[in-house]
Amino acid sequence: MSNKKLEIMKRETTGRLNRSPIHLLHRAGQCAGDVFAAEIGKTDLTPRQFAVLHTVSLNEGLSQTDLVEHTGVDRSTLADIVRRMLKKGLLQRRRTKEDARAYAVKLTEEGWRVLKATEPVVKRVDDRILAALSAKQREQLLTDLAAIVAALTPKEPA
Repeated sequence: MSNKKLEIMKRETTGRLNRSPIHLLHRAGQCAGDVFAAEIGKTDLTPRQFAVLHTVSLNEGLSQTDLVEHTGVDRSTLADIVRRMLKKGLLQRRRTKEDARAYAVKLTEEGWRVLKATEPVVKRVDDRILAALSAKQREQLLTDLAAIVAALTPKEPA
């Protein structure tokens, strides 16, 4: 195949990817993850772990099933995240009164300390990500992303 044909194919493929929502969302997620990792430093906290800490702080005593619904993290991944956070001493859990098989989760003192220490960092990450856009574009992006999530989140059967 000639160099000219390869160059045309490369441009067409790149052009397609630059108009692909799944590709662009993935790339944006990678970039955001890189910014998060750079800002968070050695604390070893992931964006999903922060989401769990934040959600539990607002809803102490949620079951792990409720955490799945509130965070959008799938059940098996959330179970792994909770297990790791229990080991780190960030969360504690107890059996719920309603269902002896379910666990209610709450923050430990260390979990509260880590959450308070990382909230400003996460705000800085959000600001840094959104800084690429004008104020109007920022609001539109957040609105559009929320609409995508709402439209594509599976609904519970009635």
